[in-house]
Amino acid sequence: MALKIKGLRWWMIGLLTLGTVMNYLARSSLAVAAPTVMKDLHITTQQYGWITGAFLVLYPIGAPITGYLMDRIGLRLGFLICGVMWSVVCMLHGLADGWIGLFVLRGLLGLAEASFIPAGMRAAAFWFPTKERALAAGIFNIGTSIGAILAPPLIAWSILRYNWETAFVIAGALGLVWGVLWFAFYRHPTDHPALTQAESDYINEGRAVDAAADARKPNLLSILRQRNFWGIALPRFFADPVWGTIVFWMPLYLNQARGFDLKTIAATAWLPFVAADIGCLMGGTVSVWLNKHFKITIFNGKRVVFTIGALVMTAMCGVGFVKDPMMAIFLLCLGGFAHQTLSVTVISMSADLFPRNEVATVTGLAGLSAGIGNLLFTLVIGTFVTAVGYAPFFVALGLGDIIGAVILWTVVKPHISGTATPAPVNPRTQVDVSRTANA
Repeated sequence: MALKIKGLRWWMIGLLTLGTVMNYLARSSLAVAAPTVMKDLHITTQQYGWITGAFLVLYPIGAPITGYLMDRIGLRLGFLICGVMWSVVCMLHGLADGWIGLFVLRGLLGLAEASFIPAGMRAAAFWFPTKERALAAGIFNIGTSIGAILAPPLIAWSILRYNWETAFVIAGALGLVWGVLWFAFYRHPTDHPALTQAESDYINEGRAVDAAADARKPNLLSILRQRNFWGIALPRFFADPVWGTIVFWMPLYLNQARGFDLKTIAATAWLPFVAADIGCLMGGTVSVWLNKHFKITIFNGKRVVFTIGALVMTAMCGVGFVKDPMMAIFLLCLGGFAHQTLSVTVISMSADLFPRNEVATVTGLAGLSAGIGNLLFTLVIGTFVTAVGYAPFFVALGLGDIIGAVILWTVVKPHISGTATPAPVNPRTQVDVSRTANA
């Protein structure tokens, strides 16, 4: 008889969170190694811009592709393929002999790494009841900050101890180790021998029986015709430039506008990521608290949380105007906190509004919208920041999520017949046709 594990769903989301850490570790490696790599390979700043641009262009394209892949062949195999791809591509960075090679590799990295959010939401849709999905999304999103925090010391140590080529090999090899763990231990709830009957019943608590909707393959055109898709995709278009600015532009802003040297940047630039981690947990728990104490539906609770996050985000408007550099850091921390608070709520809505076998595809398509917003904002900053400074861009970042909140309240309809909550999963007493899709 197989060993039963209580709270198995938390182990599954923990395994996925570890994959997110590996994802962001590989992603952040080049940024840390850039000064050394650019010097050794004689790469100019303009060429480095093209290298980073390759990632930003192909990342949003990769989101719907990888999401559709995982909905078609299942999460276990689909996410393994993506994880192996980004890990191997990261290791191949060490073989690059010029900017063109890095340009190609960063593009491939973007395609593969776009998989983590669709993967996370597919796992949350199958492994968690409706009221816990936002918390699950918050937990696996924490991995983004952990990976970004771990990259500087690990990559810097690897470069100092060995060389920059070895640094990329180490970062990629860690991803391959995670891939082995993922394939060994992840299973669909209907197939996991360690899942208890009690937890299976809890996971399916409150779910409507709609086996036909849950079993069908994702239809891209059908998804794009639904107002609920655009109701969650457009808020992500306005929200994601905040995260892109914190990840890609904050160190440069602190250096150029605030006069921070490398040591001071290293001592402060991690703080917004810690605040973002707190936001991940906040976004995942407040909607449940509102449901418990004020009888607000889980979905409307998520809309309330998004709105609160959007209001807190307005603090970003002041980043470019305050005189005290540490106050600017504090406002950036509020921005990181607010972004992840609202981000995990809107990301988790795909699992509330669409059948489970469409969740990764919907999340990927919404990720395409987010990536386009991020790319456009990055291009605008790069083009105009020298002429107008950073202040106008922080104002735009501070106000964008207000538009997203309005869209969530006016466009999204929490339940549309034929597309809503999916079939129950009970591995011991029920037959679920969704198992044919492989998780």
